[in-house]
Amino acid sequence: MSQNAIVLVGRVLLSIIFILAGFGKLTALTGTAGYFGSMGLPVPMVTAVVVALVELVGGLAILFGFFTRPAAYILALFCVVTALFAHFDFADQMQMINFQKNLAMAGGFLVLAAFGPGLLSVDARRG
Repeated sequence: MSQNAIVLVGRVLLSIIFILAGFGKLTALTGTAGYFGSMGLPVPMVTAVVVALVELVGGLAILFGFFTRPAAYILALFCVVTALFAHFDFADQMQMINFQKNLAMAGGFLVLAAFGPGLLSVDARRG
């Protein structure tokens, strides 16, 4: 398999969780806002919309390789912030796993930002 095909597979795998999570949040905004409010996040409905759009739009950008580097930096930061704010309870094994997962995804996004989306991307076709 070519290096560009491997990068495409990597982009698909990185993007799936964000596309599904963002779509899920947008289609259940009231529940998402309620959950965010219970966590003490400010203006829960606005936060829910912003988070959902970052996940969905960022995930789609990574999937298609469109504005890949900025999207990858934004999602890397998003993963680190989410790890620190939502998954920082190390007494809970599942939260520890989610914390580590978020840091691993941030690492993947930083590699993608550094090396680019490969030739099988919208960015490569745009020149």
